[in-house]
Amino acid sequence: MAEIRTKASEKDERFREFALNGNMWKVVLYVSLPLMVYQGLMHILKILDTIMAAHISSGAVSSIAYISQISFLISAVGTGIAIGGGMKISEAYGAGDYVLVKKRVSTVYAVCGIVGGIVLCIIPFAEGFLRLNGTTENMISIGTKYFAVELPALVLNFFNSVYIAVERARGNSKLILRLNTVVLLIKFGLTAFFIYVMNGGIIMIAAATLISQAILFIFALRNICDKESPFGFSFSAISFRGNTAAPIIKTAFPVIAERAAFAYGKLIVNSMCTRYGDDTVGALGVSNNISGLPTSLQNGFQEGGASVISQNIGAGKHERALDAFKKTFIICVAVGAVFLGIIMLLLDPICGLFAGGDDSFRALIRNVTQYEFLGLITLGMNAAVMALLYGYGYTKLTLLLNGARILVFRVPVLWYLQNYTDFGSESAGIVMMVSNISVGVLAVIVAVIVTARIRKKYINQRGDSR
Repeated sequence: MAEIRTKASEKDERFREFALNGNMWKVVLYVSLPLMVYQGLMHILKILDTIMAAHISSGAVSSIAYISQISFLISAVGTGIAIGGGMKISEAYGAGDYVLVKKRVSTVYAVCGIVGGIVLCIIPFAEGFLRLNGTTENMISIGTKYFAVELPALVLNFFNSVYIAVERARGNSKLILRLNTVVLLIKFGLTAFFIYVMNGGIIMIAAATLISQAILFIFALRNICDKESPFGFSFSAISFRGNTAAPIIKTAFPVIAERAAFAYGKLIVNSMCTRYGDDTVGALGVSNNISGLPTSLQNGFQEGGASVISQNIGAGKHERALDAFKKTFIICVAVGAVFLGIIMLLLDPICGLFAGGDDSFRALIRNVTQYEFLGLITLGMNAAVMALLYGYGYTKLTLLLNGARILVFRVPVLWYLQNYTDFGSESAGIVMMVSNISVGVLAVIVAVIVTARIRKKYINQRGDSR
């Protein structure tokens, strides 16, 4: 195998020094704030997509809400690869091993190419795949072509997610924000044009997504193809052996299983809610969108916090890694508390935005949403704990948490509500409240155990370079 030569830029070296030795509040905010803004913008535009879909019909809203969960199931693979790869790239970066950084970056992109090719093979069987996942015939008739266009967009998103993870590891959060803001605005503009000017159907919403992901991928290619940089792709650096691929797979596989199980669990919940009609599924999707805005902001801090934690782990600075977790926890809880108050005050007008003038649909959205947003604070706790677990590679515990969220706190609870109470469609909101609060409490218990273990294993016995 040819010798791999690579050299970090002065900018990369400066950020590494800052991440390992700078004031932790400043480090976490520097890395996470742009990611928070990006996640928030992305979610706002997702909400606007739903509002524009309501301009077509409530059936369009319900179809997109259901199919989005299937798309999330598929994207779980790309997300897992990006998270697992990103954490291990950050770790190697923190350790100053730039050859290992190059190998891991190149290998992660190669894995994305293999998985993406498999996903594209689903396109000819899109209708059967939707039916296999419990989609109603009405939703299939509306959404099959939408799903077929969504699939190549998901494949591009695999690569874009890894690119974002790599740039996040380098501390280039502002670049991520600028680049993705432009792409998201293009996506929003195209969707609005297709729906309001061309009077297109939901397939045009998927087309706008595909075009925007393609634009982001084109922008990313410049850095992906930088062979001199340790963060660029090189065929000669691809390796599925030793300390290159094994840690990535070990970290990524539980994340893939966790995200896929979580997505499939939501599909089960949506399928169970069809007994109340397609509009209830749509209302649950809208509720997820409303409550998802603050959780998307929390996820921005989760991603940034996990990156900072893993960099400090790579340098053997476990006390700083735990300090990054504490800062992330405080911020995520504060975000949940602020938005809990905002949504409580503005719930009625917010629900009206998604109803498309349909008063019964608006009331249905409100009945579901009024319960779900009560879990915002505990979801912030969960997001911060996830950052800790991702950073340390304890992804089996993230699988445990999200598995419990679906298989213990959600599906059985909904089954009980449907069979032993008369709450009706409100059950969809109640079960979200129960699961979101419960998983936050469980996450805190896990964090207490894990931090004690980290202190015993890495700090008390071995010392810490801080």
